[in-house]
Parts: sequence; structure tokens; C-alpha cells
Amino acid sequence: MASPVGPGRRRALVVSIPMLWTFSLGLWGLSRQGSVWRDEAATWQVAERSTAEIWHMLGNVDVVHGCYYLLMHALFECFGPSTTVLRLPSVIATGVAAACVGGIGHRLAGMWVGLAGGMAFGLLPAVQFYLQEGRPYALVAAGAGMSTLLLVTLLQGRGRTVHWAAYGGTVMMCGLLNWLSLMILPAHLATLVWSRAGRAVWKRWTTAAAAATACVLPLVVFSRGQSAQVSWIPPLTWHMLIGPAVLLAIGGVGALVDRPRAGRLSVATVGLPLLAVPQIGLIGLSLIQPLFLDRYILFSLLGLALLIGTSIGSAVEAVEARHPRASPAVLPAVLVVAMVALLPQSLAKRSPSSRVDDVLAVASDVRRLQEPGDAVLFIPSARRDTKSVSPSVFSGLRDIALAQSPEESGTLKGLEATPGRIRAAMLAQRRILLVTDTPQVARPVTAERDKMKAAVLKEHFRAVADEQVRGRRVTVYEIRSAG
Repeated sequence: MASPVGPGRRRALVVSIPMLWTFSLGLWGLSRQGSVWRDEAATWQVAERSTAEIWHMLGNVDVVHGCYYLLMHALFECFGPSTTVLRLPSVIATGVAAACVGGIGHRLAGMWVGLAGGMAFGLLPAVQFYLQEGRPYALVAAGAGMSTLLLVTLLQGRGRTVHWAAYGGTVMMCGLLNWLSLMILPAHLATLVWSRAGRAVWKRWTTAAAAATACVLPLVVFSRGQSAQVSWIPPLTWHMLIGPAVLLAIGGVGALVDRPRAGRLSVATVGLPLLAVPQIGLIGLSLIQPLFLDRYILFSLLGLALLIGTSIGSAVEAVEARHPRASPAVLPAVLVVAMVALLPQSLAKRSPSSRVDDVLAVASDVRRLQEPGDAVLFIPSARRDTKSVSPSVFSGLRDIALAQSPEESGTLKGLEATPGRIRAAMLAQRRILLVTDTPQVARPVTAERDKMKAAVLKEHFRAVADEQVRGRRVTVYEIRSAG
């Protein structure tokens, strides 16, 4: 049945509807009741530093996120720090990624596949989590979507040299935001092999891919010297493979529905490699060094959304063959069912409890519990992020363990004094506020300084107040009397 909507308008709708749909999902509950968790707090505190301070820090830690920090610094300078400014770039980027899924699906398999894939992308649980996250992973997904759409355009013979330059530039920018995104290149390589691309395409793709990789390679090499930052990631275990296995199974069903065959550019030849290669590649890397975190390959869900779109598009075609008038209702019905089924999870992801902790929530307790002359300690020292994000709250407290501030030391948590100096400073205090994690989320104390802090507090002080909120804890200690 021919659609009454013209090709140009249909193309615009397939791109704009998923984008607006995903924007709406992103704006829903964007502030998460004013909460900011530790990963976002790192973005917040770095974005508020000067450009010189950011460059200083990148020489020591987090160089892998350097471009993202500089972007957020510019946004904070222009619009001021807030949860909206922190998260809105991810919302916009996820909407762009959904639009790319819609465009790719439409070009390869028609309007319904494009619409279904683009709408499905915004509903995926992992996407709903990171579309409201003040971190770079959604931006990488947008770049991956743009580069894949460019590749499809080029493989269909619609592109020119400028499109190849745009393709290489987009892959490069994704790599500078997170160099693990370079795994999109072997995914695209698999698409070229599967679709039997011509020699001219191979030559230009190799040039663009090599240029992008060469530009990102210095970042890869330099960041390896900061690999201690990911030492907390646990080794790969069998139960960690359940999630990827489920995703690949769902994607595999969509690929079978598409009935792929060698030499034909289709949703399967684009979507399945985009889903499978990053998943399998990260598993392989994690066997060498533990790196298995789903956020590093969030962009692989673009492939899953495309394959889900194929399944829904096939359902629309099947209904259309028997009940032409009912076929337009298939996608809305599927979306309603999916929204209802995912509603509890969607609500949970927009609540402060969806993250490990809330850096801002405990700040109000610190303000309420402190008295003139009090000191403050942090266990571990990374919990100083509460002070970095809410400096005014701590203006009346002396940070007795701190030897050099995060800004001066070019770090995220600052440099602390020797255990001996910290111990002497603690024993000279009447009251100390301790900011730490709640027992439910706290990791075992391993640093010698932190062990010493805990031991001195236990032996020479007594707790007189204790507040726990959203994964963070503040305890007020008073020194025991000599008697």
C-alpha cells in the first residue's frame, strides 16, 4: 500500500519523530530531584576549573575524558553550573543518535523500520540511564550514529569526498571522547566485508579509518600511563556475560528476520556488526585488563535498536498483508506495551537512588551539623568531591588532612599529608565531621591514611551524630575526655 506521505516528508518524519521522542524521555525527570552522583561530580568539579587547571589535571588523571571536560567547561562558563547544563548535552546527543537510527533504518528497509528502530533506541534501559548522565557516553553514541549513517550513505553511492572526510572526522571525535569507541571501525569493516563493497570504497574507507586512528593514537598511548584509574573494575566473570548474551540473542533474531545475504547492504549487515563487534571486542580486552563496563560501548545499542526495528517493521508488513488499515497501529501498540512494561524501570532510573550515591544530598547535613571550629575528614579521599561541588558548605570547616588542593595538585581528590601529620592534626581537634560512604555501598578501606584515620577516630573519639542519605554518610565525632 503506497503511503500518502511524500518521500521527502516521510524521510523528515522518520528522523524527527525519534529525535523528539528521545528528547522527551531525556527531559522527563532530568534533575533527578537535584541529585548528582560521584561520576557526574567529577565532571562538575573539573568543568568549574580554569582551562589551565584542566590541562594541568589531564597530565595526571582522566586524560581520556579531556575533550569532554573542556566542552563542559565552556558550557558552564556560558550558562553556569547546574544539573540541567550538566545533563542536557547527553539528552541532545541521545536524540541525535535516535535520529541517526531512524535515518539508517529508513534508507535500508523503509519507513516503519526506521521509525521503530529510532523509537526503540530511546526506550532501551541502558540508553535511558545514560541519556541523563553528565558523562561523555551519549555523545559518543551520537557520533557513532552519525558515522554509521555516513557510511551507509557512501555504500549506497550517494556520497562524495566531503562525506568521507566527515566520516573520518566523526570517528576521530568519538575516539577523542572515548578511545574505546574506535571499536566501531572493525564493526564497519565487517559491514564492508559482508556487503562486498567495491575496491574504491575500500580504499577510501581505509584512508579515513587510518587517519582517524592516527589522530587518536597519541591519546591512547598517553592514557595507558593512567590505567590505575580503572584498576577498580572487577575481572570478567561468567555472570557478567549474561547481559551481552541476551543482547546478542535479541539482535540475532532481528538479523534472521531481515534475511541477510552476502553482497546486499541491509539492516542486518549494518546493525549486527555494530552490536556484536564492540560487545565481543570489550570482552576480549577485558581478558587482558578488566574493562568490562557497559557504558564504554553504549554506542553498540544503535545496532540493537536497528535490529529491533527490523522485527517490528516485519510485523507491520505481516499485518498490512492481511489488514491494511490496521498496520499503522502496530508500532504505536508496541510502544505502549513497551512503555508500560518499562515504566517501573524508567521511574527508577530517574530517581536519586538509581545511582550509587548522591554527592549533593549529604552537603545539607554537613551544613546543619557543623559548628564553629570543626574540622572535616574524608574516607576515602575521593569523597572530597562533595566539598569540590559544594565549596560554600565547607567554608567554615578545616580540611585537616589536605596538603594540596585538587586544583593545585592537578588531581580530582587533592593530595593529603603524611599519616603522621594527619594523626597529629586529628588529635588536636575537639570535633571532626567525617564524610564517607554508607555501609551498603562502602568498599573495604585499603589506603594506609584511611586506615589510620579510622583507627584514631575509633580510639580517641566518640560519635555524637550520624546521618546517612543516598549512599553518603556524615558522622560527627567528639574527642574523648582524658578521664
